[in-house]
Amino acid sequence: VQLQAYGGGLVQAGGSLRLSCAASGRTFSRYVVGWFRQAPGKMREFVAAISWSGGKYYADSVKGRFTTSRDSAKNTVYLQMNSLKPEDTAVYYCAARRSGYATISLSESDHYYWGQGTLVTVSS
Repeated sequence: VQLQAYGGGLVQAGGSLRLSCAASGRTFSRYVVGWFRQAPGKMREFVAAISWSGGKYYADSVKGRFTTSRDSAKNTVYLQMNSLKPEDTAVYYCAARRSGYATISLSESDHYYWGQGTLVTVSS
């Protein structure tokens, strides 16, 4: 599976962006997908994840502001980001667990396939 994340950009605080994670190579609907981000000078951290059945999990820092969803027909997973804050500035990555793993994981090491990352910059 090849993943491509896109949709990042520059936005003012309080604004919104929608990131997309497009998959190619295999049907994406049977993969657990996670979103991670890495801010300048910081470790990469978990943001959100979505399971096969649509179950979702969010980091406390984004809960209530970010929503992840998937469109199986388009082989794409989305991360809708609302009420953005300057501290949301980071490179955002989508990643997928290996086929056959059905549970959401917050761990980077449990995700085998990674997209290239897309930069989100939130200005104050």
